Amino acid sequence: MVTHIVFWKLQDENKAENAAKIKVGLEALVGVVPGLLDLTVGLNQNGGEYDLCLLSHFSTGNALKAYDEHPEHQRMRAFIRGIIVVRAAVDY
Repeated sequence: MVTHIVFWKLQDENKAENAAKIKVGLEALVGVVPGLLDLTVGLNQNGGEYDLCLLSHFSTGNALKAYDEHPEHQRMRAFIRGIIVVRAAVDY
């Protein structure tokens, strides 16, 4: 199993609406992307450096790669890249 964690800091403009779109859009990929076991996006409640955190699990490293290349994920990625300030990710 592979765990994929991503943190984002969003632009201030429309932050709450954009955070909600990211949460809904990415969580909708469960059951769509083969090998994606679970995925949740949480909104930061402590006012730290990042606004959102994604926590996801994949059956294999190849499943994570397939997720990365999946058209629905690519669509969300394009949206996210247009509204973020900073991104950090860890896979283990």
